[in-house]
Amino acid sequence: MTASVSALLGRSGLKLGHYVGEFATPGIGYILREAGAEFVFFDMEHSGNSFETLQRCLRYFEAADVPAFVRIPSHAYDHVARALDCGAQAIVAPMVNSADEARAILECMKYTPLGKRGLAPGLANDRYHLAPVVEALAAANTRNRFVPLIETTAGIENVEEIAALDGVDVLWVGHMDLTADMGIPGQFDHPGYLRALDKVVEAGKKHGKGLGRLVTDVSGGVALARDGWDLLAYHGDVWLLQTALRQGIDGIRSGAAADQ
Repeated sequence: MTASVSALLGRSGLKLGHYVGEFATPGIGYILREAGAEFVFFDMEHSGNSFETLQRCLRYFEAADVPAFVRIPSHAYDHVARALDCGAQAIVAPMVNSADEARAILECMKYTPLGKRGLAPGLANDRYHLAPVVEALAAANTRNRFVPLIETTAGIENVEEIAALDGVDVLWVGHMDLTADMGIPGQFDHPGYLRALDKVVEAGKKHGKGLGRLVTDVSGGVALARDGWDLLAYHGDVWLLQTALRQGIDGIRSGAAADQ
């Protein structure tokens, strides 16, 4: 299968991608691929994206060979299982606070004998490939990856136990929510926040787990990569368009005004 999250995570070194929450266009996968993105962080939590939209967009990403990490709206079984049935290979779950919460999500993700996910072989999750049932279930259990979002003080306190779990593949920090939960919203230079990041890095490296972040500036991305963060989503579709458009419009407007 192409566009494999497993293959991406099995590769050492820095992997760069992009956040998509708004632009569910047929060309989005090819646009990302042409720009050099190695993966997409597709958001259903802070967007209007439905499961129908997800299933459509996953076909766009697959066509362009862009592995997709799918952030679901909650830990609910139907959110986990439906995203997988649509073809998601990596589930990003918001606000994972403990190892017990992570285990419960993994149970929803995995087929028997590893979990209690309802059987749906041969659909979009298998790219409509028909195979013997036991073979299909084992392949899905191997293929599907779990990315808990560490974005609360409880998640930071329990990150060592979360990272130690079999089935957890990446620790992804939600920096905005984490600072908000710490009572320091947006203060990314606060000593307490920086200590929290260090704790995540330490746990990830100790247990051989990937480390993921969203970053909106090049220098910040370089600094994170030097600290060991190996999965970086550079910017989001809406913010990147707004930023580039504002720079161009302001540049033309100021240049024209200077000539008058």
